[in-house]
Amino acid sequence: MKAFYCHHFVLPLPAGHRFPMAKYRRLYERVTADAGRLGIELVEPAAASDEELARAHCPDYIRRMSAGEAVEADMRRVGFPWSTQTIERSRRSVGATMGALRAALEGDGVAVNLAGGTHHAAHARGGGYCIFNDTVVAARYAQHLGLARRLLVVDLDVHQGDGTAAICAGDASIFTFSIHAARNYPAVKPPSDLDVALPDGTGDDEYLDALARHLPLAIDRARPDAVLYLAGADPYAGDRLGFLALSKPGLAERDRFVFERCRRHGLPLSVSMAGGYANEVEDIVDIHYATIVLASRHARAVAAAVGA
Repeated sequence: MKAFYCHHFVLPLPAGHRFPMAKYRRLYERVTADAGRLGIELVEPAAASDEELARAHCPDYIRRMSAGEAVEADMRRVGFPWSTQTIERSRRSVGATMGALRAALEGDGVAVNLAGGTHHAAHARGGGYCIFNDTVVAARYAQHLGLARRLLVVDLDVHQGDGTAAICAGDASIFTFSIHAARNYPAVKPPSDLDVALPDGTGDDEYLDALARHLPLAIDRARPDAVLYLAGADPYAGDRLGFLALSKPGLAERDRFVFERCRRHGLPLSVSMAGGYANEVEDIVDIHYATIVLASRHARAVAAAVGA
């Protein structure tokens, strides 16, 4: 299974910034240590080009962000200071999801981005630590290559993917499905094709029941050729920015159910890590690492079924 990484394209943040940037390096180190056992090939992605980004974003927005002409309001909405490193890292993270989806569709069955899930970036603006929307760019990249016609976005970050929903509104070829905390960011939530908004404090049983009821419905309605899965760590009970209360075993069961459903329907999928803001960075890394372990098992199961 291919795992795309871009943590070494460092995003410089001021001291005390609350975004846990260290989680990406620590996740990479843990995956690297177990890559042989898990059957993982680590891959550095190419940076997404202007042309590729423009399949989801306004060309003038891409130009302004890339040239350092973003106004203060742009970066305040994003939550990061502007720098050339910030833009390079954002392009590489998009490239990682593009690479993961392409690898999955070209025969691997599943591949992962050790970052990504930047679902708050809309057509002409960023938001919520997201500059470019890797999910939509990757979906339209796969369509451009003729690898897929219809895609399903399964967004299980604790925050609704407002940017993804807004960009894909009216695009019947990309079905957007989100399970999120009803009262959490963003305040304005453009409708996804299927939204499941959960009350504060929702735990494992209620969450997994909602997933079991709605994911099959999303697959039936989307009729996808592939899935882009955003496996957020932020529904975790210990997350600073999440209002839900899932345990680590509950989040692993969430991932297991998504992989099982994709396997049942023969759906290739890319997996992005999306959000995670627990006070202890190792809790975030634990959750993301568990997702990757389950993805590697899914990859072996898919390969075994093909070879049977």
